[in-house]
Amino acid sequence: MGILNVTPDSFSDGGQFVDPAAAQQRALAMVEEGADILDVGGESTRPYSSRIDEQTELNRVSPVLRAICESVTVPVSIDTTKSAVARAALDLGAEIINDISGFQFDPKMIELAVQSKAGVCAMHIQGTPQDMQDNPHYDDLIGDISAFLADRRDALIAAGVEAERICLDPGVGFGKTHQHNLDLIANCHRLHELGQPILVGHSRKGFITRLLGENADQTAGTIGSALSLARQGVQIIRVHDVRAVKHALRLFAATGGMR
Repeated sequence: MGILNVTPDSFSDGGQFVDPAAAQQRALAMVEEGADILDVGGESTRPYSSRIDEQTELNRVSPVLRAICESVTVPVSIDTTKSAVARAALDLGAEIINDISGFQFDPKMIELAVQSKAGVCAMHIQGTPQDMQDNPHYDDLIGDISAFLADRRDALIAAGVEAERICLDPGVGFGKTHQHNLDLIANCHRLHELGQPILVGHSRKGFITRLLGENADQTAGTIGSALSLARQGVQIIRVHDVRAVKHALRLFAATGGMR
């Protein structure tokens, strides 16, 4: 999954693709590099980010979605917690709703997921982006996250979303310490017990710098984690640097790393 942030303030690439033409060019490039899904987001969810209103988010994502959904051959995902934004994105050709709140922040989001027949991704978060890093705590990191994701899966299915349309994301960086993130990535294989495809978005996140130092190569750090995730059978890996990660994964598989 290739990340396309059309925000002025995302932690890694804020401001780079706010222009629809630049976003379309980047989308086409990521498909050429090997992206199987494109994930478009119009609101930064980095720690302590400020929420934006529905119309601002729509103004950011709508022209980009209009441009890329007509020009790419892979499914497009909308990264949002707002049902109105998700609905507009689906009308413009998006096929997946990627909700960092696990379909909790907007009560209309599950209803939209049922009606639209879109693919859905429900993520684990502890708190909100505005407070999630204040003091993240778990009695049992993997057990607590797994229980949360099982609850969201069951809520979606009970509402009428078919199980085959659901994937789950443990939420690296969302209400986790740096050590939590490392432990979570190392144990993602345990989440297969939930019976749904697993998506992980670890790209360029702070735990990489914390482990490797302030001058760390973020792409190299992202690749290292991606190889661990691939070896554990994680089905969807969400990254900024599609070409580098795709090439690393191909060589990893070709040389026996998936055994």
